Amino acid sequence: MSSLPVHFIWWARCSPFYNRVLSFSYLVALLVRNPLIILATIAYGSFSLVISFFDHEGEKQAAVARAWARMLLRIGGVTVTVRGLERLDPKGGYVFASNHVSYYDTPLILSHIPARFRFLANDYLFKIPFLGTHLARAGHIPVPKGNPREAVRTMAEAGRIVRERGISLLVFPEGGRAVDGVLQEFREGAAMIAIKAGAPLVPVALRGTMHVLRMHSAHVKPAHVELCIGVPIPTAGMVARDRGALSEQVRAAVAEMLE
Repeated sequence: MSSLPVHFIWWARCSPFYNRVLSFSYLVALLVRNPLIILATIAYGSFSLVISFFDHEGEKQAAVARAWARMLLRIGGVTVTVRGLERLDPKGGYVFASNHVSYYDTPLILSHIPARFRFLANDYLFKIPFLGTHLARAGHIPVPKGNPREAVRTMAEAGRIVRERGISLLVFPEGGRAVDGVLQEFREGAAMIAIKAGAPLVPVALRGTMHVLRMHSAHVKPAHVELCIGVPIPTAGMVARDRGALSEQVRAAVAEMLE
């Protein structure tokens, strides 16, 4: 009987439950980082919603979003190296196509690429109280699911906004986060929007964000990450039927940077 406590402690220390729950890093995430992330999101989101009534161009809201993104990186203890920023014109309009492995991908891009960003977001998010109002007033673009005709119309509208207003659009062409971090096939939406806008399509590779926050995890951990910006791919003169080849080209550029 005297050996039971010893065996139980040995089993507990070897179990994933022990390693996850009792690790200092995980406890810090649960008790400190996650609550701060939630509070920062509520605070910055509320402030952005208020100023949206006085900011018809969305510039002040974009500044608030960048401040929110930088705060999330600080809370997470994330340090960043940026490569290729000199390839961008801060006043230009682009369609950025990036790999996607973590919820921290968006704050990373938003805080370190000086562009006037708008995002494509699932239309159900626009129906959520408070969040939907904020997304709509900030000028982000809802994407309908299960309706190909409306999706094509949305891409055409997104292209028009990039072309006429000189803003930039961020798209994750894989269609969602990659669980294992392996680059997935790219859907053609980003290429189609860039062609419709006549704007350069920019490959972006994010490295290390999966170590900050993995999919299906609440464990936010400090890490060093890299944001690599590839050579913008011009789309002037391209037509809709070029979207497949353009998607393959931008995916190959992202894959090369990830290697």
